[in-house]
Amino acid sequence: MVKVRAARPAEAEDLTGLVMRSKAHWGYDAAFLAACAPDLRIRADDVTARRVVVAENGRGEVVGVASLEGTAPRAELGLLFVEPSAVGQGVGRVLYRDVLRRAVELGVRRLVIDSDPHATGFYRAMGAVAVAEPPAPAAEAGGTALVRFEAAPVPLADWARAWTGGGRAVHLGNVGEFNAQFADATSDREQRPAHHYACLAAFYSPYPAALVLPRPVPRGWTELVCRQLGWTGVEVYDGLLDADPGLADAVRARPALAAQLTGAGLPLVPWGRTKAFGRLTGRPWRDGELRYESKSAAHGLFGRILAGGGHPGIVLPRQWRVDGRWAAARMLAARTRAGEGTVLKSEHGVGGSGTTVLTPARVRAAGGARAVLRRLPRGPLLVEEYVGGAPSGDDDGPRDLTYDGFVDEAGHAHEVGGAVMEVADGCYRGATVGPGVVPAWAGKSLTAFGAAVGRELADSGYRGWFDVDFVADGAGRLAPTETNLRLTGPSIAFMVAARLDALRGAGHLVRIADRVELGARLPEAQLDELCVALARGCAELGAVFVPAIPTGAFDPAPWLGVLVAARSRAVLDAAEALVRAEALAVGAMFDTA
Repeated sequence: MVKVRAARPAEAEDLTGLVMRSKAHWGYDAAFLAACAPDLRIRADDVTARRVVVAENGRGEVVGVASLEGTAPRAELGLLFVEPSAVGQGVGRVLYRDVLRRAVELGVRRLVIDSDPHATGFYRAMGAVAVAEPPAPAAEAGGTALVRFEAAPVPLADWARAWTGGGRAVHLGNVGEFNAQFADATSDREQRPAHHYACLAAFYSPYPAALVLPRPVPRGWTELVCRQLGWTGVEVYDGLLDADPGLADAVRARPALAAQLTGAGLPLVPWGRTKAFGRLTGRPWRDGELRYESKSAAHGLFGRILAGGGHPGIVLPRQWRVDGRWAAARMLAARTRAGEGTVLKSEHGVGGSGTTVLTPARVRAAGGARAVLRRLPRGPLLVEEYVGGAPSGDDDGPRDLTYDGFVDEAGHAHEVGGAVMEVADGCYRGATVGPGVVPAWAGKSLTAFGAAVGRELADSGYRGWFDVDFVADGAGRLAPTETNLRLTGPSIAFMVAARLDALRGAGHLVRIADRVELGARLPEAQLDELCVALARGCAELGAVFVPAIPTGAFDPAPWLGVLVAARSRAVLDAAEALVRAEALAVGAMFDTA
C-alpha cells in the first residue's frame, strides 16, 4: 500500500538521488544527466517552498517524490519521479492524484506539466491534456523537447457532496426489491431482466465505502474498477441472495452485518426506497411517497405544473387510461385510421419495459389493433399520443433527454443536470452526460421544468433521487413522458463523471452503454482479461473504460454494461466503437468452424 506524506528537509539529498536515478531509468547518458542535475536538485529549503511530498511503500521506504509549485489559480507540477525499482506499481498514479487533490485545496484551476517525452503516456493516462504552448526551456532536457500538458483541478461537484454529505457511502443494490413493489399484470417479461440493473450498484455515489450486492462479484472486476476510479478500501458484501427480491431483509437477517453497515455513520444509498429499506435504516415509510413512479400519476403532476404557466418550451402529450382490451383496441384502431402514432404503456416499468411504440404502419403490419393487443400482457394500459419529429428538422439531433436531481432528507431539491439518452423502440439503451451534451435549444426548458418537478416531489414527501424523461418534438419543444423515483442509468453516468472530474481534472463526457453484446460466454478469468484489455485500449485513445458488474456476462446471450469517458465526442465515440467491436470479437476464438 503506497502512502503519501510531506517530505522532510533532511531528506533533500536522498530525494535528489532518487530523482536522478529515475531520470537515468530512461537511458540518458552521463553528459545529459550532468546537464540536468542543477535543475533537478532538491535543496533543504525547497521542501517546504516547493510543497514536496514523498510516497512510501508498505515497508516505509521512499519510492517516489512530487512537488506542487506556484500559486493559484495557476501552478506547476515541478517534480514527479519514481524509484526505478517501483516503476509500474502505481506509485506515480498515487502521487499525481495527490498533487491534483492538493491543487484543489489551494484553489488552483490550471496545473501545468512539462513532461519528459518518455512520460507522456503516463500523463495522458492520468487525464492531462497535451497543449500547444511552448514547454519549459529545453536546456533541462539536454536538447530533448519536453511536452507540455495541462490539467484543470476541480473539487467534487456541489451536488455530489450534497448527495452523500461530502463523504463515502454504503451502496445497497436492491433493484429487484424495488421493482417488486410495482409488479402488475402489464409488466412484460422484459421487467425481469431489468433486475440486472443491480450491475450498477458500484456507482450509486462517486466513492463508495462498501457495496452490498445480491450476487457474487468477480474479484478481477473489483480490482479493475477500483484502479480506474481511484477507489481504495472498498468492502464488498456479495452473494447475499439466491433469488430476488429482498436484499434489505437479507441484510437484516444477518444482525452483525446490519449493525456494521448501519452503525458506521455512513449514508446507505439504495437503488430505490422500499419498506424493507426503511426497516433496515430505521427510516419511517411514508405512504404514497413513490406514487409518482406511476406513469399516469406523473402525467397528472406534469399537467398541474404546466397549468401554472411559465414553461413555454414544454408540451404535454395527451394520455388516456383504458381498463379493457377492447376499449384499447378501439382507441388504437381509431388513431391508426387517423394516421396518428400511439404509445401503449403499463403503469410501471424499468428501462422501457412495458412500453410499446406503434406507428400506423406497424399496426397494419401486425394485422390490426386487436392483433397488437393480443400480444401484450393482460391488465390496464395507458394510451398516449406519440410525439413525433426531430427538433428543427435535424434528424441527427437528440430526441430523448432526461433531467436528474434529488431531494435531500431536509426536503431541498438539488439539480444534477441533463443528459441525452439512446432509446430504441421505446427501450432505454444508454445515455451520455457532460459539458455541451444537452443542446442549447433544450437546456433552459429542461432545467426549469425538471426543477419544478423536484419541488413538487419534495412537497409530496418524496426523498431521494429522481429523473424526468423527455421526448423532443418537431417544433423544438420537450414533452415529459415519466418520472423515475430511483437511481437510473443516466444517474450512474453523472456519478462517474463527478468522480473522474475530481480525480483527473474537469470536463469529462461519460457514456453508459446499457448492453454491450459479448461474442461468447467467457470463463471469469477470460472476462477479466477482456476488461483489462479494453481498459488499455481505451486509454490509448485518451478515454477511460469502466465495466459494470458483469451480471449478464454469463447469460445464454451474454452482455456487459459499460461506461466510457473522454473529453471530446470524437474520442468518446471511438472508445465505444472499440469496446463494442472487441467485446463481440471474443466469440471468434471459440469458433471451431
